[in-house]
Amino acid sequence: MALRFGANVSTADTDYGTVLLDERAGEYWELNPSGSLVVKTLMAGGDEADAVAALADEFEIDLAQASRDVEALVQQLRTSGLAE
Repeated sequence: MALRFGANVSTADTDYGTVLLDERAGEYWELNPSGSLVVKTLMAGGDEADAVAALADEFEIDLAQASRDVEALVQQLRTSGLAE
């Protein structure tokens, strides 16, 4: 499923990853390069399987670990109210 940030979330790419600003709460979230890759894949219309494959390929980790990482990140983003 594609990922979409709420209207109250701003993003900025940095040299190290991506910073998210929850304008509603005034809180910043920092995504490392692997988190940034997952988010960019999902926001570009890819599904979680696409994000898992991209993560495993880019960072040379096994698919099971990549799947757990993608699932955890997506859950945190949705639970925090940053993503829909």
